[in-house]
Amino acid sequence: MIQRKMGAATRDAYGKALVELGKENPDIVVLDADLSKSTRTDVFGKAFPDRFIDIGIQEANLVGIAAGLASCGKIPFISSFACFLMCKGYEQLRVGVAFSHQNVKVVTSHGGISVGEDGASQQAVEDFALACTLAGFTVIVPADEFAAKALIRQAAFYKGPVYVRTGRSKAPLVHDGQTSFEIGKGIRLRQGKDVTLIAAGLMVFEALEAAEMLKEKKIEAAVVDMHTLKPLDQKLLLEEARRTGAFVTAEEHLIWGGLGSAVSQCVSQDFPVPIEFVGLNDTYAESGSPEELFEKYGLTSKHIAQAAERAVSRKAK
Repeated sequence: MIQRKMGAATRDAYGKALVELGKENPDIVVLDADLSKSTRTDVFGKAFPDRFIDIGIQEANLVGIAAGLASCGKIPFISSFACFLMCKGYEQLRVGVAFSHQNVKVVTSHGGISVGEDGASQQAVEDFALACTLAGFTVIVPADEFAAKALIRQAAFYKGPVYVRTGRSKAPLVHDGQTSFEIGKGIRLRQGKDVTLIAAGLMVFEALEAAEMLKEKKIEAAVVDMHTLKPLDQKLLLEEARRTGAFVTAEEHLIWGGLGSAVSQCVSQDFPVPIEFVGLNDTYAESGSPEELFEKYGLTSKHIAQAAERAVSRKAK
């Protein structure tokens, strides 16, 4: 098995990246909705108090103010918990940001069920779907602190609205400081010939562990970190479809409307292959430790490996 070396939470990497960006670009402003300590925007607020605004518990207003700032040439980063900002601010995101294609960066924390003990009201399991259906939005889900820092930096200079999900839990390291990231380009972490495991966020490390498990059953699994859900790396996906002929998608999200839906839409058009989906199956989660919840709702490396065996068994003989 590969070593699980824990790094910082992706929300912590976001906070540090914001401060670095703030030093470089005076047009960057940061807004939060009364959760700055949890989203880690408080570090930017301490460094640049004149460019930080805590709106209070007003997610819709948060989005509207950011859209106005963007229309004046600023680069606003706005943050709250994913479930609060995406659900409560969706109309404003649609009309004020997406429709007018404003240069707003939406970076949420507490994505997925790894939020743990806080329970279903604060576990965002539909945010990928909501963000992906906003026309013109780019949607990013970093796997670890290195990915988060690099992709936040790229988002700052990327023209147009961007959604980035970060997490509360410490994330196992997948990358290092030498990894090259590009928005819209997945990263092939492991070669294989029998099945491709396509994952996002915390599920990337689980996919790497699953690939090791599959080796014992003589199944060679490729692993892809699909950190950008939109625009999707269709070229890489079609290469993998032709190479392995079977897919498993893994995401800390409902199996509808997220990574699995995007991947299946892509390959069904050009090179259909058997696909198995690892994610939450039409349910919200309960309160518990992240480890307990991942086991109960089928989001572990074991579950990915089992899905891979099913996908391989469905390949044309």
